[in-house]
Amino acid sequence: MKPVLIYKAKIINEGNAFKGSLLIEDGKISKIFKDDVPESVKAKAEIIDGEDKWVLPGVIDTHVHFRDPGMTQKADFLTESRAAVAGGVTSVMDMPNTSPATTTMALWEQKTQELAKRSLVNFSCYMGATDNNVDEIMKIDPKKVCGLKLFMGSTTSSFVVNDRQKLEEIFAKSPVLIATHNEDDNMIKENLAKVKAELGEDKPIPMFYHSVIRNSDACYKSTAAAIDLALKHHTHLHVLHLSTLKELALFERIPDAQKDNITAETTVNYLWFADEAYERLGARIKCCPSIKKGKSREGLQKGVADGIIDTIATDHAPHLLSEKEGDAITAASGIPSIQHSLPMMLELAKKGAFTREQVVEKMCHNPAKIFGVEKRGFIRKGYYADLVIVAPNTPYTVEAKDLQYKCGWSPLEGEKLSYKVEKTFVNGNLVYDEGKFNEEVKGQILSFAR
Repeated sequence: MKPVLIYKAKIINEGNAFKGSLLIEDGKISKIFKDDVPESVKAKAEIIDGEDKWVLPGVIDTHVHFRDPGMTQKADFLTESRAAVAGGVTSVMDMPNTSPATTTMALWEQKTQELAKRSLVNFSCYMGATDNNVDEIMKIDPKKVCGLKLFMGSTTSSFVVNDRQKLEEIFAKSPVLIATHNEDDNMIKENLAKVKAELGEDKPIPMFYHSVIRNSDACYKSTAAAIDLALKHHTHLHVLHLSTLKELALFERIPDAQKDNITAETTVNYLWFADEAYERLGARIKCCPSIKKGKSREGLQKGVADGIIDTIATDHAPHLLSEKEGDAITAASGIPSIQHSLPMMLELAKKGAFTREQVVEKMCHNPAKIFGVEKRGFIRKGYYADLVIVAPNTPYTVEAKDLQYKCGWSPLEGEKLSYKVEKTFVNGNLVYDEGKFNEEVKGQILSFAR
């Protein structure tokens, strides 16, 4: 394969932004030029003009639901990986609540072998924790499996670990990072009972009540419990999708000696939307945990800027629009978002919520560091050429016709964004190029240094 030279772009990487060039050879970054490029290098390479463009490391999205296998009527690994590369995402970590659920290493191997045939991006899959699979958890290969997903609240009931003894054992013995969904089930049930008493037992519950039923207190109580278990057992804990201002205080109180072991994620949706959008978008922004008040959104943005929040993912979770019909209880929870997550974050940076360098840190560098992803997430010599070229100051409106999601919709339709993903390289292959896809090459299974 002919070397590729990305020539004279603004490279944003490891807290710096500088004009430079990158040479891609044999799927990896072979040279980084801060000065001019020798003519001998230019002569042998295919040159991509980077003038007025930004080059970033490819985004590592550590939290996606690509619905494959078993729910491919709404999404599959080909369609959603197309959306991923169109949004500058080059690696993903898929959740276990597929059909069959990924609760054994044998099922994990089966799933990843099938996904390798379809995915345009690099990937790994989580194992799911249940009350009954502790023996399987002990078989996890930490070099291959990105993490263990543990639901501490009822979004996918078969995954909730209710047995306290099993919960303690999992936190004590898991061979990989534990990623938790935190909402207290009993508080949610109590809140629902209060809402039904207020509105009437058989009356439809308006969508706004989703954030009343799944409120900040339910998240706080569950997150506090997870952190307590991690502190007790010295567990590598990654708390998923923080949605409340209140939870941030829990991370500020973690002892310095364990801060690296207990980390926090939020998603683009909690940074972008607030509960007033329920009136306009209804179930299109229904997700679990729920989108909260504006003060939580602003608090989470500050948490990103202040370094309390370590990673930003999508929790990309497509549903058919027919499944989004109903009220605050019956409509499906989940938002498709991976195609625009990077442009959304850069838009928020432009508005001053945090810096573009922090966007790269939270979406590229920190996922690689926290999960131990080998040779990805940074623009460094010898690393895989997972790269995205962004055209800044290129306004466009999100339209349904441009969406790559199999479900065919996005709550962002009609929104104006300023940053356009032009090209995405995965392992040195130009997989996305201004609306065109190269489906001949597939991503690789991620490996982890642990």
